[in-house]
This record gives sequence, structure tokens and C-alpha cells, in this order.
Amino acid sequence: MPTLYALKPAFQARLRPLADGLARAGITANQITLLAAALSLATGLVVAALAGHRVVFLLMPLVLFMRMALNAIDGMLAREHGQASKLGMYLNELCDVVSDLALILAFAVIFPAWGVVAFATAAMIAEFAGVLGIAAGTGRNYAGPFGKSDRALALGILAVLIASGLWIPALTPLVFPAMATLSLATAINRIRSGLNGSGS
Repeated sequence: MPTLYALKPAFQARLRPLADGLARAGITANQITLLAAALSLATGLVVAALAGHRVVFLLMPLVLFMRMALNAIDGMLAREHGQASKLGMYLNELCDVVSDLALILAFAVIFPAWGVVAFATAAMIAEFAGVLGIAAGTGRNYAGPFGKSDRALALGILAVLIASGLWIPALTPLVFPAMATLSLATAINRIRSGLNGSGS
């Protein structure tokens, strides 16, 4: 099923000169991975602490985009500059989980906590289902419909609507359960793809 992940090659192409420059400067993929996680954690804490000032939610789309860029760069540094390592694989997957949790759970301050937690849990299940493709011998699975890039886009749009005062309160109880459902569908698709021997 299609997902924004399909746009990753074009996104990487635009970032490749920056990645090459970082490699020449001695910056490592693992350092970029840790930077992305630290940025996400800090943003989640700031947004949760200052959620009463809705303009703070404008940090979300900015940081979500920066995180996607950093994730693309660390991958290029690893693959194209000989920096791939077992430690890097662990850091990449674990830091993604930490970053997702930090950014998603920040919304629990203004949305029903059960729905936000359900979405965070379902998102982690979807990512775990993708990682299990490696153990199954089919490779990391990125099937949709609601992968990491799709979640980032949805959260970014949601944050902009909140910050601009355009959010419709009647949708508040529905949005995070809906995203949780999409994430569970993603997990199911990734499992099916793995069983069928497909990596995407």
C-alpha cells in the first residue's frame, strides 16, 4: 500500500550534498541519529509544558521535518560513507521509537490521553512489525498506509491547525483513535508483506 516513504529517494537526493559535507567534516551517522532523538525529546517536553500557549505547536512541523531530514542524512552517511554498523542499526531503531513517543505523547496534554496513548502504542507496533521483517529474512518492511513519514505529516498538520486556532473541537475525541487504527492496519500490512516475502 502506498506511503510517503516512496518519496524518500527524491528527498535524499536533495540532502546528499549536505550529507557529503558532513562526512567530510567528520560527522558520523550515529551522531546525527542521536541529535534527531535529542531534538525530538526536547520538543516533546517543551510543547507539553507550554501547551497552554497554542503557538508552541508550531515547533512540531518544524521539528518533524528536521527529524525526517536528519533520519535521511544518517542513512546516507551509513550507506554511502562506510559508517554502517550494528550499533548504528540499534541506535536507528531505538531512537526512532523514543522520538515518536516524545512527539506523539506531547499531544496528550490537550487531547484525550487514552487516544494519544493508543496511537503511540499502535505506532510502535507498526514499527516493530517492520523491524521483524529483518528477522524473517525479508528485510525491513515499510508498507503503509501509515508509516513514519505519514505520521509526521499528520501530526504536523494537526499542530498547525491547533496553533492557528483552526482545529475543530468536535474532532478531538476522534483523531487519535483514527490514527491508531491506521497504524494497526499498517502493522497488519507489514506482517502480511513479510509473510509473502516482500520488503515493502
